[in-house]
Amino acid sequence: MTITLTTETMTRGLMRYQGKVAIVTGSSAGIGAATARRLASEGAIVVVNGRRADKLEKFASELPQDRVLLNIGDVSEEANAKDLIAAAIDRFGKIDVLVNNASFLSIADLASQTVDDWRQTFATNVGAAFYLSQAALPHLAEGSSIVNVSSVSAIGGELMMSAYSASKGALTNYTRALALELAPRGIRVNAVLPSVAWTERSSVLRDSPEIVARQIDRLPMGRFAEAEEIAAAIAFLASEDASFITGVNLPVDGGLTASSGLAPFV
Repeated sequence: MTITLTTETMTRGLMRYQGKVAIVTGSSAGIGAATARRLASEGAIVVVNGRRADKLEKFASELPQDRVLLNIGDVSEEANAKDLIAAAIDRFGKIDVLVNNASFLSIADLASQTVDDWRQTFATNVGAAFYLSQAALPHLAEGSSIVNVSSVSAIGGELMMSAYSASKGALTNYTRALALELAPRGIRVNAVLPSVAWTERSSVLRDSPEIVARQIDRLPMGRFAEAEEIAAAIAFLASEDASFITGVNLPVDGGLTASSGLAPFV
């Protein structure tokens, strides 16, 4: 089954972010780009971030030029994360939404897992969310929102992906703990947990139909997600439509985690 989605077909005239400032990390491609595009389509001023200037500049050129700010930097480094927050405040004076999407994936067994990749995985997948949330906190008013992009790998281990699974598990519980801490201030903290989405990272699988078929066989909906579908969930959680939702880790996984994993008995 194939499905074609665009931001335009999914927003249906929603304008929930007019006058609001949203930061989306890792937004030069994939889920981050889809999220930035979705929020901009609903009226947001969007601060986009990425490590590669060429990719980020190309993507940012597609957004409304009067409502976009580029920030080039690796937010797994504390100084860069703080610079990103400072740049947003210097330009716009506030932050309404922070989407911690920057991610690092290491695929290796225990014997070959390098310490550098282990550290980079945690620095990006957990450290960046901490650095950015802490730096943004003085500027987050009542009604603002943080959305972390975790993974279904946070709630079930993945073969050859121990660092990634462990880091996303940490991010998922960080989401819960931070939601409890910030709720009295009127700041909501949630996360989305995608399974597999068609992104630049996963596009290499298009040349591996057997791997795709094995993955799809595990997904009750019978297909990968589109990045726009993950972005739609993020846009909902960050919006006032989710004003009484906090501390939620929402699987956006085509039904994957609905199953116990056992084979059918019939």
